[in-house]
Amino acid sequence: MTNALSQMLAARDWILADGATGTNLFNMGLQSGDAPEMWNDEHPDRIELLYKQAVDAGSDLFLTNSFGGNAARLKLHGAQKRARELSRISAEIGREVADRYDRPVIVAGSVGPTGEIMAPMGALTHELAVEIFHEQAEGLKEGGADVLWLETISAPEEYKAAAEAFKLADIPWCGTMSFDTAGRTMMGLTSADMVNMVDKLGNTPLAYGANCGVGASDLLRTVLGFVAQGSERPIIAKGNAGIPKYHDGHIHYDGTPDLMADYAVLARDAGATIIGGCCGTMPEHLSKMREALETRPRGERPTLDQITDALGAFSSAADGTGDDTPAPRRNRRRRA
Repeated sequence: MTNALSQMLAARDWILADGATGTNLFNMGLQSGDAPEMWNDEHPDRIELLYKQAVDAGSDLFLTNSFGGNAARLKLHGAQKRARELSRISAEIGREVADRYDRPVIVAGSVGPTGEIMAPMGALTHELAVEIFHEQAEGLKEGGADVLWLETISAPEEYKAAAEAFKLADIPWCGTMSFDTAGRTMMGLTSADMVNMVDKLGNTPLAYGANCGVGASDLLRTVLGFVAQGSERPIIAKGNAGIPKYHDGHIHYDGTPDLMADYAVLARDAGATIIGGCCGTMPEHLSKMREALETRPRGERPTLDQITDALGAFSSAADGTGDDTPAPRRNRRRRA
């Protein structure tokens, strides 16, 4: 395997990741309830376009269309036996796209949660979780992914199982969790908890961080929580493009390209190295983010007030640090 991401991290102050997968695919015709991973086989031209749009907008790294490509998730569509194949195809398309450019472009094999509850609360054992993640990892490796990219994880047990599986596959990895419940993951982890967990893993990631969640403001507050722990491991920030709102039966995100440009610079100044978008982040957002990162000078680490002034209020008063006193709620909105 290549060590392309390690080399890029050593040479760069920041790396621009990609934006949304689902949002962009819905715009291409994906229907609610469909498995996006099936398009790797059925509509490879659209997946190629998804990747190409991100790189053309300035991304140094993009995620493959394999987020729900594990056997547990694909079982919902009767395709559990295709987990390795569909993940391999997603990476093969990505490899072909990345290799066309005259600059380094990282193909990151996306690995999402199984959708199952880990034992003892649920039926998913550690051994089975490792097996599920290992199968997908091997497919992504075969397809030419430079690195595996675990994302949107809530349970520490699942994160640990993935780390073990990726070691079996012998491929470097990165891993993010989603802090969407008052600054914690759905299973209660704080930013400090995650740093402690990552540092103790037998197979540590190249970089760790947060993705998705509630909004860009909340995600940056979590990044500040990571930084406060003093870890020197590169941090990932992949926040949503604003807040989701329902309109005409569809979910839309209210984050403008200019807001995401502000977010990208604030993420860099807060301490993140790999910066991208999650839900709602389109190529036009990425272009503005790239421009801002290239042209705006590095600033001091932002305060909570500076974050909310630029990006809008936090979704909750609690900041997820585990402190007894929650951070005060900021209600200021960014000017229109």
